[in-house]
Amino acid sequence: MPSLSVTIPAFNAETTIERSVESALASTFGDLECIVVDDGSTDDTLRALERIKDRRLRVIAANRAGVAGAANRAIREARAPIIARMDADDFCHPTRFEKQMELLDEAGLHGVGGRVRIVDRDGKHVPTMRRYEDWVNDNLDNESIRAFRFVESPLVNPTMTARREVFELGFREGAFPEDYDLWLRAMQAGFRFAKVEDIVLDWTDGPGRLTRSHPNYSSAAFDRCRREHLLAGPLGGVDEARFWGAGQTGKPWLRWLREQGINVECVVEVSPRKIGETIHGAPVIPPEELPAVDGKPLLIAVGAPGARKLILKRLDEVGCRPGVDAWFVA
Repeated sequence: MPSLSVTIPAFNAETTIERSVESALASTFGDLECIVVDDGSTDDTLRALERIKDRRLRVIAANRAGVAGAANRAIREARAPIIARMDADDFCHPTRFEKQMELLDEAGLHGVGGRVRIVDRDGKHVPTMRRYEDWVNDNLDNESIRAFRFVESPLVNPTMTARREVFELGFREGAFPEDYDLWLRAMQAGFRFAKVEDIVLDWTDGPGRLTRSHPNYSSAAFDRCRREHLLAGPLGGVDEARFWGAGQTGKPWLRWLREQGINVECVVEVSPRKIGETIHGAPVIPPEELPAVDGKPLLIAVGAPGARKLILKRLDEVGCRPGVDAWFVA
C-alpha cells in the first residue's frame, strides 16, 4: 500500500492531463499512487492517459458527475492514509510531496498546503494575479489560516495534502465553491493546517477555468459560503459581537449582523472623525478602548495589509487570539 494517494479529477483535459500527471509521478517522494478519475470526458483525455507508462497510475473512467463527484470518487478509490489533491491542468513541483509529508508528520498536522505560482496556459506567470497570489501565499501557520479563512480560502485546494479523515468529510454539491466549503468545515471540525514555505504548484489560470465561468465560484457564491460558515461557527448561538472597521467593507457586515439578530456592542475605528459617532446603533471607539476578551467574538473588516498588522498588534495587547476570539472578514 502506498504512503500517499494523489487524486486528480479530469474533464476534457487532453491537452494538459499528461503533463500534470507526469509532474506528480516525477516527485522526489516516490511512494505514491496517482488516481485520475475521468469525469465523462468527450475529448481524448483517456487516450492521453494511456501514453503514460507508470504502474503507479490508476485511471478510472466514470460517468459525468461534476468536479465534486469526481473528486469524491478519487478519494474513495485512494488506498493511502494520506491523500493529495491536484487539478488536471496544474504542474506539481518535484519536492512538493516530500516537504508536505515531512511537515505533516513533524508538526502533527491534519493537512498541509503550499505556495503557488499562478500561470497561464503557456506556463507564463500572470502579473495581473500578483495581488491575489501574494495573499494566498501568506498565512502559513494554523492560527493565521483560521483567522483569515472568512476573507477567502487561505488554502489553495489543488495544493492540499491531508490525512484521509479530512478528505472523507467529502466535497459537497451546492450553489457554493465546493473546495472552500470543505476547508471551512474541516477547520470548524478542529482539524489543524499549515503551509510549507515553498512554491509547490504552478496553478493554471485562464478564461475557461471553471472558477471563472461557473456561478458556484462567483463572488456572491463565496460570500454566501463564508456567511453560512460564520453563523455555523464563530457566530453560532451568539447574540452580541464586536466589530472593527466602519468603512465601505465594514458597513455591509454591520447591517448583516443586525439582520441576523446579533447586536454589535461597539465598532473600533482609527479615523478620529468617526470616533464618538454611532453607526447602525453601535458606538464607535478608538483601538485603545477595545475591551478585553470576554467571550464576545470580534469581526474585523479592514482590507489594507498595513492596517491588519497594526490590528494584530492591538489584539495581542488585549489577549485577543486571532482565529479563536477574532476573525477577519471581507
